[in-house]
Amino acid sequence: MARHPMRVVTRRTGLSPDLLRAWERRYDVVTPSRTEGGRRLYSDTDIERLRLLYRATLAGRSIGLVAELPTEALIALVRQDAAADADAEAEHASRAAQTRDGDAPLGAADYLADAMRAIERLDATALEATLRRATIALSSIALLDGLLVPLLEDVGAHWREGTLRPVHEHLASMMVRRALDGVVESASPPLATASVVVATPTGQIHELGALLVAASAATEGWRVTYLGPDLPAEDIAECAVRTRARAVALSVVYPTGDPVVGDELRRLRAALPKRTALLVGGAATPSYSAVLTAIGAVQLDDLTGLRVALRKLRRARRRRPT
Repeated sequence: MARHPMRVVTRRTGLSPDLLRAWERRYDVVTPSRTEGGRRLYSDTDIERLRLLYRATLAGRSIGLVAELPTEALIALVRQDAAADADAEAEHASRAAQTRDGDAPLGAADYLADAMRAIERLDATALEATLRRATIALSSIALLDGLLVPLLEDVGAHWREGTLRPVHEHLASMMVRRALDGVVESASPPLATASVVVATPTGQIHELGALLVAASAATEGWRVTYLGPDLPAEDIAECAVRTRARAVALSVVYPTGDPVVGDELRRLRAALPKRTALLVGGAATPSYSAVLTAIGAVQLDDLTGLRVALRKLRRARRRRPT
């Protein structure tokens, strides 16, 4: 009976070595033999079972729910999923044909489903085309809140569960970034009087949240200066002063509760003009709540909160006596 090393298994199944080891350790999905040196060797039967398990998880099932199924049941399950996917593709094609006739426009959920299928297949061309169509067809709020944010959340959840690999997450991030860059470029009015600087502070290297903020501000009619991630307080403040920014918007995602980030927030607020509002949002925001409250920053829960804050600032500016 043929025996195969892990590199052959990962190539034939699509599983990463780390995920394969985790499944073996946590769920005992297969029991490979070992060489005298302790290296794993897998049979053809092992590889087929792993391939089926991976296909089942790509359909949305947790590995914990399918790990104990016999191989025959997995085969039936994967066939059912394939049939369901074929039906979904046919339905999508039908909806797309109707859309071309002007009868049934696609919504954000439809584009989200199409984008996830493209990511699972690692089909960059299809993903880019889906996001481009959505950018044209959807309102700015539907595009951001109904498609791009849920897409990033879904990809992150599947990556943490092990049903998507880092390559899937990287592809999604790259294409979403490209879409957001386009929104910022096309929506930001060059003659807008309200200016906002968008960045992430020192130690915060995840920038997709900041790009979502920049795109949202642009669609609200603000002139956006996007600085990118991991910038010291002094640089952000200098840009805000030079551009006469009415607001600075920061995204904080990871790490949480970092004293360095807390100090940067204090320094930034001290360096900004009093009239410049400091808006902070992102997954890590609650961990800096005490600092943000102390310095008088506006804490944002989501993009809706950002829009509300930006609109309040514009109204306040109009009411300000000249």
